[in-house]
Amino acid sequence: MESWNVKSLEALPSAPDQVVTNNKLGDDEYFIQKIISMIKKLQPSEEAFYVLDLGLVSNLMDTWKHNLPMVQPFYAVKCNPHPNLLATLVAQGSSFDCANPSEIESILALGVSPDHIIYANPCKASSHIKYAAEVGVNLTTYDSVGEIEKIRKWHPKCSLLIRIKAPDESGCNWPLGSKFGALPEEVSPLLQAAQTAGLRVAGVSFHVGGESYNFQAYKTALEAAKAVFQEAAKLSMPPLHVLDIGGGFMSKPSSFEAAAAAVKTSVETYFSEEERRSLTVIAEPGRFFAEIAFTLVTNIIGKRVRGEDRQYWINEGFYGSMMLADPKTLLKSCIALKCMSNKVCDGIEKNPVLMVSEELPAVLALTGRLCLVRRVIRLTRCWRVTSYQNWR
Repeated sequence: MESWNVKSLEALPSAPDQVVTNNKLGDDEYFIQKIISMIKKLQPSEEAFYVLDLGLVSNLMDTWKHNLPMVQPFYAVKCNPHPNLLATLVAQGSSFDCANPSEIESILALGVSPDHIIYANPCKASSHIKYAAEVGVNLTTYDSVGEIEKIRKWHPKCSLLIRIKAPDESGCNWPLGSKFGALPEEVSPLLQAAQTAGLRVAGVSFHVGGESYNFQAYKTALEAAKAVFQEAAKLSMPPLHVLDIGGGFMSKPSSFEAAAAAVKTSVETYFSEEERRSLTVIAEPGRFFAEIAFTLVTNIIGKRVRGEDRQYWINEGFYGSMMLADPKTLLKSCIALKCMSNKVCDGIEKNPVLMVSEELPAVLALTGRLCLVRRVIRLTRCWRVTSYQNWR
């Protein structure tokens, strides 16, 4: 594996950052020391690279199983398809949410059974449906009559999850309801259309939106899902038995624990103990597993002093690996670089290395040579950073 590193670092951070440490998912001080050790051992280069913490991925799976033991995660491959991340998730017992044939192919190549894949794309090309049939992926989502017709023609043995629009997407940073999900008045006609086509509707899926801070959104979505179960029963369809609660989960412990509690309470509220015995609950987390596992390591390639402020340029940005990151979050982190002055700022004295305060969602470690950016999410467009280091 090709590795890109800088020569060395002059000092450790003045204080360990608490974002990961407080999560009990890792120790940032140890993490940065590990990166420093790698840099010293490898040949110098000015190219940026990623570090993937595979141990952290395993810890996140443990956290998931502890908080949502009744929910089988189907990792959303679209979030980050790096092979080592996928292989680690396979080893941890994850199933997979795939959105296209290339994602399905990559998961099958890891030895995953087609039974552990959901083709979670409500609008698929006919050729893609044919491919799913050929490789034995027999569970998919739909939210339109047109999709039913394509599936009837090209994959009639496929089981379906009707994708409904989550009633409440407030509080999420990536709403999906305008693109995917049947409206309440469309549910019954779509169930009947599948029944008429001779297709088996196995259950319901929804998504409350990416990076959701409104944990009660799961409550309203699960209430809506239960209504679909009841409508199917009224139509004398075979009992629905799959409940796909989508994604939107974040790895920050307080956020994840609150979301998990809302899910567990709502499932118990809307589904009786007898119903839960035959209910399979799955989810499609992406951000949860990929959000803090990758660290982008860049070089500081330019500096400029303006008064008491020192401005820095790094060899990555919003048109490269940070393309799908939240600009506001990263820009807020960069504001903290003003602390790199001759004055004391928030109790941090002048130091060749600086980490932003734990209140900021992104973590930025700065030296005269190196910049570490944590939580750069959705790294599917990393064509400018082709080198990775993995460590356990």
